[in-house]
Amino acid sequence: MRLIINYISLALVIVAGSISCRSKSVSEKLSLSETDKYYSTISEKKGRNAAFVAMFDSSAVMLVGKSMPVEGIRHISEYLGRSSDSAYILTWMPLREFQSKSADLGYTYGTYLVRSKVSGDTLELGTYTTIWKKDKRGSWKAVLDTGNEGLK
Repeated sequence: MRLIINYISLALVIVAGSISCRSKSVSEKLSLSETDKYYSTISEKKGRNAAFVAMFDSSAVMLVGKSMPVEGIRHISEYLGRSSDSAYILTWMPLREFQSKSADLGYTYGTYLVRSKVSGDTLELGTYTTIWKKDKRGSWKAVLDTGNEGLK
């Protein structure tokens, strides 16, 4: 009888372990558009710089106006650190998403809005594209991001 209880206990431990190994990170559970919106929410609450550093892959590239591409998370972080994001709020909304058949690469595009933190006035409205890939944990990370002013 004790042997049966030991086998049942062992089986329960194995089953529980396999279930916990299957738990996914927040980003894994989200679609590509939902992931994009998630980082927009971080930008709204914590600032653009925090959101961008969180969403970019270590090898990411950021295309910025009047500058060479900014390559790698360290350089992106340095670039973002040169300008404060405390006077405005940047949010964006994906309009479409596309994924590869293997579901490990994709892109989103949409519109972004920059508002004054003080007045709430729209300072800038534009379009953006972000290319995403899944990292080793299965979370979506941005590998290339660019935006264009001009809708307002």
